[in-house]
Amino acid sequence: MQIRLSPSMRSITILAGGGGGGAGGGYGLLDLMKVKVAARHVSYRTMLQTVLILAFLLPFVFILTAVVTLEGVNSCSSFDCLGRRFGPSFLVRSDDESRRLVRNLYKTLDQVNAEGIPDGMKALSSFEEFLSEIKKGQFDARTFAISLKATMENMDKEIKKAKLLEQLHKHFAATSIPKGIHCLSLRLTDEYSSNAHARKQLPAPELLPFLSDNSLHHFVVASDNILAASVVVTSAVRSSLHPEKVVFHVITDKKTYPGMHSWFALNPLSPAIVEVKGVHQFDWLTRENVPVLEAIENNLGVRNHYHGNHLMGTNLSDPPRVVASKLQARSPKYISLLNHLRIYLPELFPNLSKVIFLDDDVVIQRDLSPLWDIDLSGKVNGAVETCKGEDKWVMSKRLKTYLNFSHPLIASKFDPDECAWAYGMNIFDLSAWRKTNIRDTYHHWIKENLKSNLTLWKLGTLPPALIAFRGHLHPIDPSWHMLGLGYQEKSDIDSVRKAAVIHYNGQCKPWLEIGYKHLQPFWTKFVNYSNEFIRNCHILEP
Repeated sequence: MQIRLSPSMRSITILAGGGGGGAGGGYGLLDLMKVKVAARHVSYRTMLQTVLILAFLLPFVFILTAVVTLEGVNSCSSFDCLGRRFGPSFLVRSDDESRRLVRNLYKTLDQVNAEGIPDGMKALSSFEEFLSEIKKGQFDARTFAISLKATMENMDKEIKKAKLLEQLHKHFAATSIPKGIHCLSLRLTDEYSSNAHARKQLPAPELLPFLSDNSLHHFVVASDNILAASVVVTSAVRSSLHPEKVVFHVITDKKTYPGMHSWFALNPLSPAIVEVKGVHQFDWLTRENVPVLEAIENNLGVRNHYHGNHLMGTNLSDPPRVVASKLQARSPKYISLLNHLRIYLPELFPNLSKVIFLDDDVVIQRDLSPLWDIDLSGKVNGAVETCKGEDKWVMSKRLKTYLNFSHPLIASKFDPDECAWAYGMNIFDLSAWRKTNIRDTYHHWIKENLKSNLTLWKLGTLPPALIAFRGHLHPIDPSWHMLGLGYQEKSDIDSVRKAAVIHYNGQCKPWLEIGYKHLQPFWTKFVNYSNEFIRNCHILEP
């Protein structure tokens, strides 16, 4: 290492050994340092300070130069080599050789991507196994690319299979009856047969006139789930500013009727009035008046669709949301009378002029009295439209979401971009409804779907209702009814808190183990976990 001072004392040159080390005999950046001194007069004190600083820095320069020499990197400048090892990326020069290798690898991958996987190639199931194979095999670039493609395709297939199984398990969990809820129904049914108090008339005889009093607020809920129905009624009564004006008409099937009656007889919600009726107690609900339902129940294609192999028509390549939708469309609940009951409300309640129909998977969080003041402008159905909103998954539904527009009959009659609306919380003007042919239109399109072997639509009662109520809808503010809590795990919590009615539509009901834990408390707070029947059936608070 040498230090040279120019005669004019304007520069100091440092030579750090190594002779002709660089390419072409040039000096590396650490091999040659020149410190320029300003043109003005330099004092001896300044010179002394400079020499002392250099004396401090030179040992570090020497050490770094020695490291480079020992590393044996002589084809690049010392500072460049140091940059590769110790410095950030901006100290490294572009490496043409590396770029050429990367370009060649891209080219090989593109070629392999257009080819199939050779027969007999071992499918590797993990990255560790892949690394082990290429180390043992000493693959060339092409063999490496083929093996990489086969591994990734196999792993992708396994992921899709796992997602399909997850959706299938969710589907069966959603369509089954939890042990605790089944126990509750059995115990309450037994109570109905053994306890006269559980069989008392609902409502009391002196309250019967209120069941047809149009100055009161009438709600209808149809359900075979006692716990779910109790939450709907309890939340509505507790949230009401005028509970004395609330009248609930709870409709259930024949087998659930004794248990449902027992629950509301033993757990009154005074001053609200609750009526419980089974479908067998409505004189109007005969096979003659609802022939379509008999056709649905007796149609072989319908039975196979809803009770057959639920994996039929499900493709491994389908996205998880599509798989979930297809499985949900095969739920047997869609052919139950309770699910079609709302289309017969004008006939079931001939003395009422307006009702609010609620699904059994909703929770009421605000007083719904203002809904009776909404002017429907002669329309029949006050509902929330589902084609516009911040949640682009939940609020992006149009007719094409539910109807099959590849079928010429559907394509010729309807606009695929027409906005859809939601069941779950609907204001029905029964007086206006009785002047329409909504029920006949509903029946007509169900028959058309049966004739076409269920190719017009697959999913439940909403598609024919979207058709039957066309021209009879009055949109209401979305804050009255928030949807998607049974399938949108990322539902906005602030919006949930503010909504008047929250709807757990989807597979993940709040009473199931697969329900979303952060959304369940909005439902469970209306369950009386201290109730004797709920305790004995081990329905535990989460």
